[in-house]
Amino acid sequence: MSDMIISKDILHIGASDKNIKLFEGQYVLENGMGYNSYLIKDEKNVVLDTIDEKLTDVWVENLEKALEGEELDYLIVSHMEPDHAYNIGLLTKKYSKMKIVGNQLTFNILANFFKEIDLSNRSVVVKEGDILDIGKHKLQFFMAPMVHWPEVMVTYEQTEKILFSADGFGKFGALDVDEEWDCEARRYYFGIVGKYGMQVQALLKKAETLDIKMICPLHGPILKENLGYYIDKYNTWSSYKPEEEGIYIACSSIYGNTLKATQKLVEILKQKGAKKVVLADLTKEDWAEAVEDAFRYSHLVVASSSYNAGLFPPMKQFLEHLKERSYQNRTVGIIENGSWAPSAGKCMKEILEEMKNINLLTPMITIKSTMNDENISQMEELADKILEK
Repeated sequence: MSDMIISKDILHIGASDKNIKLFEGQYVLENGMGYNSYLIKDEKNVVLDTIDEKLTDVWVENLEKALEGEELDYLIVSHMEPDHAYNIGLLTKKYSKMKIVGNQLTFNILANFFKEIDLSNRSVVVKEGDILDIGKHKLQFFMAPMVHWPEVMVTYEQTEKILFSADGFGKFGALDVDEEWDCEARRYYFGIVGKYGMQVQALLKKAETLDIKMICPLHGPILKENLGYYIDKYNTWSSYKPEEEGIYIACSSIYGNTLKATQKLVEILKQKGAKKVVLADLTKEDWAEAVEDAFRYSHLVVASSSYNAGLFPPMKQFLEHLKERSYQNRTVGIIENGSWAPSAGKCMKEILEEMKNINLLTPMITIKSTMNDENISQMEELADKILEK
């Protein structure tokens, strides 16, 4: 992890929103959110991405202070999502000679957001591998489509060997939050980028050809040390491989009886030598946290009450989130509960069978209201199958 000092010529001009509680209206934020923007000072001065609407004033102040009265020559647009692109219009008014650098898709989307901007004499359209020479610094562009919008591109600064990685390698949390990178970066990745593993893999292959000394994302801290560690995490996540050997038990229980059954399963697994077992109550758990942990561990057990001849909504939403994010390559056990006509198991099985390379363990365990001795024997059997090498 690093502070926000980059180099003599490359300055961080981003800011944090410590009051925001939901990112994109759905991801819970306990520690706010950081938004990065960068200025490279050279024969030509270049800004890489603007910032979210709510942080406009502090960002403009940071930019003006860093420019020290000089002109701004270029704005590079890595990503057109409004939390990074909101202030493009403001810059075009403020700096009349500034040119906008992007790929063709960038300008297609930009025209949708900023219909008032005359792009005829401002656009610099770049393609894969193109280089913008601004003096001492040379900026090379690599396309990163669907990581996680189609126009996304990353910028490699050849002189100081810095990768400006757009949303890649980002995390939740304000910029001055002192916390481990992994958890909030993982939750960010699987929440926002997780569907596009194939595209992330393609970008990582491009990154392998570059000598990278520093990674500057659009969210979260600048990464200066142990870059192999972060790249390896992204390789694992985007390959849909388990990050750890362990069992994640996701439970949606209406009155607590299904939860009691999963607590018994935890006890059985630990007695049989399981090293890592995590039980989550989906009626209380942040859904993005649950999704993150499902991807983190090698085994999943889903346990749910039946509801309206179908599936209790917290479980249905959890599984739909997993499916949307291409959950795959896992071993999964199923526990259902129903007092007269259990339906949860069938519903869970149908959703899981739509996913790729899911090994469903049999038999499915059916609880009738409260677990009995037969259910406990079945959980013993399920535990043995989970723990088979």
